[in-house]
Amino acid sequence: MIYKRSSALFADAKKYLPGGVNSPVRAFKAVGGDPIFVKEAKGAYLYDEDGNKLIDYIASWGPLILGHAYEPVISAIIEKAQKGTSFGMPTEIETDLAKLAVSMVPNIDKIRFVNSGTEACMSAVRLARGYTGKDKIIKFAGCYHGHSDSFLIQAGSGAVTFGSPNSPGVTQGTAKDTLLADYNNLESVAKLVSANAGEIAAVIIEPIAGNMGCVVPTDEFMHGLRELCTKNGILLIFDEVMTGFRLGKGGAQEALGIDADIVTFGKVIGGGLPVGAFAAKEDIMSYLAPDGPVYQAGTLSGNPLAMSAGLAMLTELNNKPEVFDSLQKKTEYLHHGLSQALGKKNVPYQINRFGSMISVHFTDEPVVDFASSAKGNNETFKNYFHGMLDQGVYLPPSAFESYFLNDALSYQDLDETIEAVEKLDL
Repeated sequence: MIYKRSSALFADAKKYLPGGVNSPVRAFKAVGGDPIFVKEAKGAYLYDEDGNKLIDYIASWGPLILGHAYEPVISAIIEKAQKGTSFGMPTEIETDLAKLAVSMVPNIDKIRFVNSGTEACMSAVRLARGYTGKDKIIKFAGCYHGHSDSFLIQAGSGAVTFGSPNSPGVTQGTAKDTLLADYNNLESVAKLVSANAGEIAAVIIEPIAGNMGCVVPTDEFMHGLRELCTKNGILLIFDEVMTGFRLGKGGAQEALGIDADIVTFGKVIGGGLPVGAFAAKEDIMSYLAPDGPVYQAGTLSGNPLAMSAGLAMLTELNNKPEVFDSLQKKTEYLHHGLSQALGKKNVPYQINRFGSMISVHFTDEPVVDFASSAKGNNETFKNYFHGMLDQGVYLPPSAFESYFLNDALSYQDLDETIEAVEKLDL
């Protein structure tokens, strides 16, 4: 395929935008080459500025679970935009979306809307600290919770040491309150809890990880984590920015059968517009301003355009729960086909899947945490990514990102994707 116009647009963008993009993964640094500039999209397909049609496996990194330009969502946005885009005042539709979300998700009473997943996770941690009166949090290597300072921390020198900043601009003072554990390793969490007894406010985790590829937790790990938090008075925060309303009506809590203390949302809850949210039981949410002392605010939080998109999307999912089964079956079908196609290649690989999230890792070891994910062969992944792109299949341009299937994908699309893999020279 030819990407002449995309390359020209990227060259122009780099004159005015840092790296030519507004979010780093878009720059193709992990795979090389110039990023693709999208002109429009519909259903399961992207149409780029050079006129190429691409089968899409990122769905705007998750929110477009029913496909691009889904008519009920688009109609809701247009209708609401004609009445004004933002007021900085309460609107009825905020409550409408809140009621629906609370009815769909187990173990929450109230929800606060914000503008991004980063904002949701940042606010959830602040609420946890305010509620417990403790300062420290535990996060897991390889889990991404947005670009708030508290989350941009890399592992320290040992299991019970503090983390250190992995981005300039994050202070050592901030880093000292974030402790790093290993995903799927309950002992690593227990050691941190023991070494910092009475000081940990919360453990935050992607219940199904999507930022080291798709990594699935073991039942023993997740149930043990819940028990450990309960025993030590630590709040368990599920970052469901990716999994919320994607794995089912009730997200990962429902899928895994585990209740979190605070849950964060993004992606699907905004129907493709910038929305985030965090939610919990009444006793925790009552600590949030204006009811309580923990402050959080946002001029555009709950703006009517975003609320209308989110309400339309969640209404569709609530009324058509068969969508989740359809997506799971399509993802399972893709998994089987990819495995057969890659099995004919002379390369080691692993495929991880949960619900409508899936990823391919070019390694001969099971991928269960960040360390095992990082062992994947990046050169093979680059060849895989560009080989698929040349055949009209758009995959995440990083080995550390999950695919997100949308229900507009047909089985013919899946077959074409599998056939594209069969043609690759890896």
